[in-house]
Amino acid sequence: MKKLSILFCFFLFISLTKLQAKTWTVTNAAALMQADKNALPGDLILLQKGDWINAKIQLNALGTADAPITYRVESPSLVWFSGQSSLSIGGSWLVIDGWHFKDGYAGKKAIMSFRSSITQLANHCRITNSVIDGFNNPKRMDENYWVELHGRNNRIDHCQFRDKQNMGVLLAVILDTDLSRQNFHSIDHNHFGFRIPLASNTGEMIRVGVSEHCEFNSNTQITDNYFDNCDGETEIISIKSGANTIRGNLFKECQGSVVLRHGNKNLVMDNLFLGNGKIGTGGVRIINEGNWVLNNFFYKCRGEGFRAPLCIMNGVPNSPAIRYLPVKDALVANNSFVDCAPMGFCEGSDTERSQAPANVLMVNNLVLNKTDKSVYLIFDKINGIHFSGNLVNNQQTQTLTAGFAKANLINSNIDSISVSKEWYVNTNHWIDSIGKANPERSELALNNKPGFSSTKLLTKLRLLAKEGTGTNWFIPKSTSIMAKTVDCADSKSFVQILEQHKGTPLIINLTGSKYQFEQSVNITSNLILTSRQTTPIQIIAAKNFFLFQIMSGSTLAISKLSFDLSNMQANSFISLDSSGSVKHVSFTMNQSKVFNYNGIFFDATKTSVADSIFITQSSFEQGSGILFKMDQELGKKGYYNVEQLTISNNQFKDYKGQVLDLIRTGNDESTMGPIVKIANNSFSNMQSIATDKPMIHFAGVQKTLLENNRFTNCHQGQTMILYQDEVKAAHRLKGNQTTASGLIQTNKFLVKE
Repeated sequence: MKKLSILFCFFLFISLTKLQAKTWTVTNAAALMQADKNALPGDLILLQKGDWINAKIQLNALGTADAPITYRVESPSLVWFSGQSSLSIGGSWLVIDGWHFKDGYAGKKAIMSFRSSITQLANHCRITNSVIDGFNNPKRMDENYWVELHGRNNRIDHCQFRDKQNMGVLLAVILDTDLSRQNFHSIDHNHFGFRIPLASNTGEMIRVGVSEHCEFNSNTQITDNYFDNCDGETEIISIKSGANTIRGNLFKECQGSVVLRHGNKNLVMDNLFLGNGKIGTGGVRIINEGNWVLNNFFYKCRGEGFRAPLCIMNGVPNSPAIRYLPVKDALVANNSFVDCAPMGFCEGSDTERSQAPANVLMVNNLVLNKTDKSVYLIFDKINGIHFSGNLVNNQQTQTLTAGFAKANLINSNIDSISVSKEWYVNTNHWIDSIGKANPERSELALNNKPGFSSTKLLTKLRLLAKEGTGTNWFIPKSTSIMAKTVDCADSKSFVQILEQHKGTPLIINLTGSKYQFEQSVNITSNLILTSRQTTPIQIIAAKNFFLFQIMSGSTLAISKLSFDLSNMQANSFISLDSSGSVKHVSFTMNQSKVFNYNGIFFDATKTSVADSIFITQSSFEQGSGILFKMDQELGKKGYYNVEQLTISNNQFKDYKGQVLDLIRTGNDESTMGPIVKIANNSFSNMQSIATDKPMIHFAGVQKTLLENNRFTNCHQGQTMILYQDEVKAAHRLKGNQTTASGLIQTNKFLVKE
């Protein structure tokens, strides 16, 4: 009877709390924080519509499990936070619903933090149905988080995070103190999208812990999220702690991997890695101890090296926490790989990373690959990796190690690989031994049937992209504007046209024969320069400035133009924005000619980044200097100036100096670029000005292809092409012809075909 009375009183209290719940209506940050001070469990604080500019909000109220305090916007599409706004949560049982950050930045602090002071951490709090859209610091290297998780048992769900361009992890789980460890946070049903390559480290979408916390368990659950074209760096999710779960997520065309970088006994299970043939799309990279990769589906993931669909690393003997602890006691089971690039075993093997994996079991996986000559690559001893019950399609010609067998695999559609039962290998003894050795994971039923086991799960994962993640109200704004075509007869008109149409895409048709500039010209939109003339246009410019500067977020294209630059004395013809802006640029040059230029044709200034530079079907004749100068990132942090550079089908003739100097310093291995292709070009009568300057110089460039080029009388008796690398790179020479030309100085990362 006494128990019934206590139970009755409890439900009565809950009912009275709900009846007494109050709705607070607030119109600004001050009113919001005042309501927060007075709010009681069950209260609703309603944010009125409008632009909440420079709103720095701290919330410290205390709700309860049955009566949380909710901070909801009146209408998600009509309330937004702009300027230098941020949110800090230090209470408990609080719910943030429908908040939208846009048109601003938060500086060095996080936009959303589950901490209002060093000691005031959030617990049992939730951010849901909310959006951060392009809320970037103006300077690319001004690093910050968008979201930082402290405390315990917090949740981020059904949110959308889009277009982070400045450096810094998007969502970081912080484990600085005991109050934030064993946290059991949930990051679920969110849409992470469209992060371009940063040309640097710190481009992760999610990071759980840091290397110093690798011995602590976080227990963070990352489930049912959609990662869409997340290309910031090689690590999409970086795990640097223990006992985390990455389950049921969809990774679509992401140039990176889920990386178990530090920490033990993490689980990657039931995920779909949909590469769709995109270069650099990866899967899972395994480091440390006791990490499991189970029942994942990998489709046309074409990443190589650290971005391989499955990458099992070599470790450093007696490694410090910040380097690479050896792989031990790992399990890779029941995964399916369809038309993926080769897996990597003992990846990263070198004089430092010399310890091969130990006690690793790879069992019951299916690999269907009709594209590559190999399904896996081996870089060190694999006697510590035990293979059993893995099946590969009959068409594969690679000689397979024991534990792999060829079978009649049929990929009827993207959802499955079918295999006759006669091909199954009895691996029950492995499964039984795994279960006995890991009783804490007894709920994970390992399947003796090879490959990914559920087409229904694949259907569910695809639906995440359409209706299961993110918000149901946010629509990204469209930025497409039709280009305006304008004729221009002289330099004065040129400057006026740019000023009058600032921010508008332009096609400027040069109709004059001579353009004399007295100062630099800033390109502040998407600009195409062209002409119907066939005779060279003279460009005249004084000393001590650059002629065209491509400003952040802008593009310049030169098409079907012929320039005579014999009277141009400016330091450089084209320069990139030197302000260090967060926004990248691009440059293309097609079917154009440059004569008689003595200087720097294209100067990539320090901190500038071009997503792409394409030089095609053009010619450079009778000049001196450096054509493409990208050599100022010398800080040994892995920064560089261009992600993708293509120079193809061009003619370089009678030129003194360098064609290309591209430098990336340091030993950082987190980026995919620079990626360089130099193909089908003719180089003739090219001379060196300084004996220590090669015609083409690659330093720290990640990937190069020099194919079908012709070199005649180029840098005789000197170094014509120089490769320098501090970390692993991939260089290829194929089908090139050299006559009376200098040395191609190679290294161990270059392959001649």
